[in-house]
Amino acid sequence: MSDRTFSDAVADPYDAPPLSFTDREDRTIEVRAHDGSDEELEALVEMYDAFDPSDRAQGIPPGREDRIRDWLENILDEDCLNVIAWDGDEVAGHATLVPDGDAYELAIFVHQTYQRAGIGTRLIKALLGYGRESGVEKVWLTVERWNRAAVGLYQTVGFETSDAESFELEMTIRLAEPPDEEGG
Repeated sequence: MSDRTFSDAVADPYDAPPLSFTDREDRTIEVRAHDGSDEELEALVEMYDAFDPSDRAQGIPPGREDRIRDWLENILDEDCLNVIAWDGDEVAGHATLVPDGDAYELAIFVHQTYQRAGIGTRLIKALLGYGRESGVEKVWLTVERWNRAAVGLYQTVGFETSDAESFELEMTIRLAEPPDEEGG
């Protein structure tokens, strides 16, 4: 059990993948759960290898292909939940929920070519819908407090600040009611 604080209120429902939408640049984006294929892995490696270093936060995504592959091996593990935003055969973004004690940590990455087009919002909502569908109750993340675009995105989706003591904000969201401990 962590000492993170989560709202008692359950977040609004979100649509789970697969889903499709038109982004602000008039591109058709499909969001799908990671299928475990080598093709998806290679497409993710390609996106992260081309990721703008100035968009890296907290040391991720890593900057070299071998490190990217090691990192992806960890977050594409069967215990994690992953969704990918596709523009045809090209990865536009990726979001993951990684188990951490009694909650899951969220991380999201949208390639610089696709930023500010509404993809991040849809990607997070799809991941949270997938998480709820998969039994995830609580989600948390950290974000650098100066990253106003990201903080605004997380607030729009329903995250609330739970800790603002450092240069990072910790934000949380509850996807489901806690299990009834009395059995009924």
